[in-house]
Amino acid sequence: MKLVVIGGDAAGMSAASQARKRLGADDLSIVAFERGDYTSYSACGIPYWIGGAVDGPDALITRTPEEHRKNGIDVRLRHEVVGIDLDRREVLVHDLTGGGETREPFDHLVYATGASPFMPEWARVPEAGVFGVQTLGDGEAVHTWLDSDPKPRRAVVIGGGYVGVEMAEAMVLRGLEVTLLEKSPQPMGKTVDPDMGALVQKSMRGLGIEVHTDAHVEGLETAGGRVRGVVTADGTIPADIVVLGLGVRPNSALARDAGLAVGSTGGVRTDLRMRAEGTEGVWAVGDCVETRHLLTGQAVYVPLGTHANKQGRVAGINIGGGYATFPGVIGTAVTKVCELEVSRTGLTSKEARAAGYSFVTASVDSTNRAGYYPGAEMMTVKLIAERRTGALLGAQIVGRAEAAKRIDALAVAIWNRMTVEEMTALDLSYAPPFAPVWDPILIAARKATEAVHAHL
Repeated sequence: MKLVVIGGDAAGMSAASQARKRLGADDLSIVAFERGDYTSYSACGIPYWIGGAVDGPDALITRTPEEHRKNGIDVRLRHEVVGIDLDRREVLVHDLTGGGETREPFDHLVYATGASPFMPEWARVPEAGVFGVQTLGDGEAVHTWLDSDPKPRRAVVIGGGYVGVEMAEAMVLRGLEVTLLEKSPQPMGKTVDPDMGALVQKSMRGLGIEVHTDAHVEGLETAGGRVRGVVTADGTIPADIVVLGLGVRPNSALARDAGLAVGSTGGVRTDLRMRAEGTEGVWAVGDCVETRHLLTGQAVYVPLGTHANKQGRVAGINIGGGYATFPGVIGTAVTKVCELEVSRTGLTSKEARAAGYSFVTASVDSTNRAGYYPGAEMMTVKLIAERRTGALLGAQIVGRAEAAKRIDALAVAIWNRMTVEEMTALDLSYAPPFAPVWDPILIAARKATEAVHAHL
């Protein structure tokens, strides 16, 4: 039996490795095509590599092509799959280095093409200095540009989502003057509620980042083969480097052309076992697929490495003759801007309202440790609970120290359909260096319970 994998990063190689773990080389041959130069790397670590917090790119590579080959996976770098023939059960592959095309038959196919940064038409200029950041190759290009002569002094980051705020931090750490442009009233507007986004904006400005909200970019100013500025409705902002943080889009065109089902989000549709909808022996995993939100039941597109690895593992188990499912997501995510930590899980107020929920909210300010213990820092915890049942629908945390990972306890609560009243009795750990006697999560749960009872 032959398995062909399209895409050599987290999802595709997780599927290949799990299938190989279950079936030996005598039962399964595996060929993986990767159009880039690397396999199995942490794209999430690229901003921290660019900012100098971690070494790279080697530190970001989990498993090299050589290591995969030793495991019996035939990895072929710089090979791009340009066509899929489901009737003949073969893929058409273009050799990006040597040229020429070949056809590779398959019994099972894993479609793991990932995503690409969204690049509007005004950003498609031949001049240098404009970057999307999605692959290690993108990270290398940014590094090269930052070290070029003359060295860039002014950075403009367009978009205030995860990549935008992380790259703004990276540029600050590299010593550049940084401006962030966001079309919404606050940065991270799709991630957290406006009141929490306002905390992020205040902190970013405190770090020296010039934040322009309600900003509308109209184009780029270029000269001498280099970007020179970003043109907005309010004027031109000088720039020696421009980073696009406008989100990503699933690389699903190849799947659509082959006749695979693509959903309303643009991602490939799959069943719970990660099998491409209605197509036996074809699996789709990672940033190219859409999934189901467990609270709303609706199709969503949430491209995160956590999901990619899990989905790849599920597909690999099933290819290897086992049984596994990927039930869906609840939108748990975390990021940082220098010392500020931002996390969320479940639904934001806007998302809950769109899903038809009636809900209450509760926000509390508390400390990460006992107030008298050295290093205590403030954090804000916000909970969203269904008005009638008190079920926890969403949570957000913004704080400077030991705030982010508290979101995991709230994610577990949502996953297990807990009410905020049930949460008030959670047996959470306590010691002055780690938490106040009433953890911020418990205080927020108490306040949310009071809000629910007030509306009964």
